[in-house]
Amino acid sequence: MIRSISFLSILALSFGVAIAIPGFAQSQKSDASQDDHLDVRSSIGDLHVGKDADARKAGLPLYPGARPKQEKDNDPLNFGILTESFGFKMVVAKYESDDAPDKVIAYYRDKLKKYGKVLECRTSEHGGDAHADIDDKHSKDLKCEGDNSGPVTELKVGTEDNQRVVAIEPRDGHSGSTFALVYVYTRGKQGDI
Repeated sequence: MIRSISFLSILALSFGVAIAIPGFAQSQKSDASQDDHLDVRSSIGDLHVGKDADARKAGLPLYPGARPKQEKDNDPLNFGILTESFGFKMVVAKYESDDAPDKVIAYYRDKLKKYGKVLECRTSEHGGDAHADIDDKHSKDLKCEGDNSGPVTELKVGTEDNQRVVAIEPRDGHSGSTFALVYVYTRGKQGDI
């Protein structure tokens, strides 16, 4: 779904740390109505893993009339870890609309402007393309990857360490469109950014 994310090993390591260090798991909260998430809060850091991602958590409004994409293995993802040394947050939510991709593209092109210059890319990869490297002292500008062709339009704004991506494509076998909203935020030690 999301390709070229260099921090997947950090994600696995972070979750391992949360389980392996007894001091980290001092308090876990489980909401009976939301059993699809885990929150761990401790003196060394906070961890959230859940299926509670939505457009609002990605920092964007939901396209009017859009609904969550109904598909097996299409769970939204809301993952965040915050420690004194580093922070990482990723939100991914997929939706579908009966409107043509051009209308959805125009809507999100306008909504993304509040975060900066909007980069428009084309790709054949589904679900959005986000790159991040938390080891860099200076965040890199976003760019289009590959040969910039394909049926998926990606609208990108921000930098590698603080980005929003909206990937829009025609809906398979039906009129309308599907789109993914992606938010990625990373930081090194406090004060690095």
